[in-house]
Amino acid sequence: MHDIVIRGGLIADGTGNALRSGDVAIEGDRIVAVGAVGERGRREIDADGSLVTPGWVDVHTHYDGQVTWDPEVSPSGWHGVTTVVVGNCGVGFAPVRSEERDWVIQLMEGVEDIPGTALAEGMTWNWQSFPEYLDEVERMSRVLDVAAMLPHGALRAFVLGCDRNNAEADPEELALMAKLTAEAVDAGAVGVSTTRTLAHMAKDGEPAAGTFAAPEEMLAIGSALAGKGRRVFSVVTDHLLGSRGEEEFRWMAELSTRSRVPVTYMVIDVPLTPGGWRVALERGLVHNRDGAWLVPQVAGKPASLMVGWESTYHLFSGHEHYQPLAGLPLDDRVARLRHPDVRRAILDEPLSFTNVFVGILHSQLMNGNLFQLGDPADYEPPREASVAALAAARGVPAHELAYDLMLERDGRALLYTPLLGYTAGDMEAMRELLVHPSSVLGLADGGAHVGFICDGGLPTFMLTHWARDRRRGETLPVEHAVHLQTERTARLFGFADRGRLAPGLLADVNVIDFEALSLGDVQFAYDLPAGGKRLVQKATGYQATIKRGALIREHDEFTGERPGSLLRGPQAGSG
Repeated sequence: MHDIVIRGGLIADGTGNALRSGDVAIEGDRIVAVGAVGERGRREIDADGSLVTPGWVDVHTHYDGQVTWDPEVSPSGWHGVTTVVVGNCGVGFAPVRSEERDWVIQLMEGVEDIPGTALAEGMTWNWQSFPEYLDEVERMSRVLDVAAMLPHGALRAFVLGCDRNNAEADPEELALMAKLTAEAVDAGAVGVSTTRTLAHMAKDGEPAAGTFAAPEEMLAIGSALAGKGRRVFSVVTDHLLGSRGEEEFRWMAELSTRSRVPVTYMVIDVPLTPGGWRVALERGLVHNRDGAWLVPQVAGKPASLMVGWESTYHLFSGHEHYQPLAGLPLDDRVARLRHPDVRRAILDEPLSFTNVFVGILHSQLMNGNLFQLGDPADYEPPREASVAALAAARGVPAHELAYDLMLERDGRALLYTPLLGYTAGDMEAMRELLVHPSSVLGLADGGAHVGFICDGGLPTFMLTHWARDRRRGETLPVEHAVHLQTERTARLFGFADRGRLAPGLLADVNVIDFEALSLGDVQFAYDLPAGGKRLVQKATGYQATIKRGALIREHDEFTGERPGSLLRGPQAGSG
């Protein structure tokens, strides 16, 4: 008798092959049969009319601190994710000395908008080296599997010191970085990540460590990955176009060729360079034809801001007449904001651009790219649905309408501005990147940007928006939407034991009511350490999520099972 048999589901096996009806049998932590299963199971799950998929493998998250206190790794764990990779964008918390802790916290807080107070209070700091950090992550019993990359920012601070975070490294320092990288990889780091974009600024206003690092430094660090099996060098960079792009692609190609590891680089549709994503994509492919191993990493959802009266920053957060209200409990604040005199005083005040995010929101409002998030949410709205367009149709100022829309739902309504990935006012560029055979899905940024962005639910969005509900263009086949976040992401990191439904592989499985699957409301939760707040979004429709043969979620609720573990390096498969 099998331990679990999932009966009569519509199987998307992760390979991208056509859907087929069948059963999945599980014994222990492994899948033992896929197809027609005659033998009964000690537990049977009726999947008639449901979609059966591998567990999602999310390779771009920022739970580096959260994995030391949150066994569920929420919100990703609420959306069928069974494996996460942390340590992206060159930010993280090891290696670190006690005197560098505040510095790496402010780096993460600035780059990824995670409250520093939550990080300071939530982490145990029972480590200094990266191997010790992995040991600490492994110590907690957890729901999901966690893998970690070595972050360049922390590595640089450890070797050069916090006060030289963007100084040029000398030969001895390069050698030490390479040595520490090798130690991290030997202990189980699945790769190295760096950031080279000016959009990533530490809280102290300085560019993130590594932004201006010379190619020689990248190659020195990359050399430590050679001969260590499947590892990944991950790069976020602005420098993909023009002559600067030629240099950037040159060192990435050289690193991948020398060390024989994949270098994944982010390709995003950016408003400042319309169509630049095509150039960036093709430049990588040209180098691949000459023997390089460059992998474009793409987004499944526009990078966006979601703001309301509950947000730290919003359209009116810098206004003088708003300041006395800012510290009030939300219900009291909303009552005051609805008072005609208060409303008029704030709206009559000159616009304030004291914060970069506030400036972005104002510009997006006037450019017709700020929308009601709505219920149900519309993540691909047309320009004619913008707040500016609605205000023009009603004959009122755009800021006045935005003020009133934010007061809906008892002041909890959110406004939405899609930024990267929405240059043409739709997601067509994103769709082209998602269907490209060389791309890998990432950039969900689970655990990051918690005050403005809520994309940890990307796996659910891939099915609801892309595979079912999209109205402003082509959808993706269900099997492709599944493949993008299972076999393809697992393969990038050498996780050969997961990402497909096949005998011998890990029993990481989702059973999903595809027709009823939905994303919940985006809302603020005050559940981080030190009472920190974050945007969260749940899902309904996950009938079961199984991790290593254990039922970890049933009907969208946590069961209490904790079968997850730390992954050290690539994982051998037998399927």
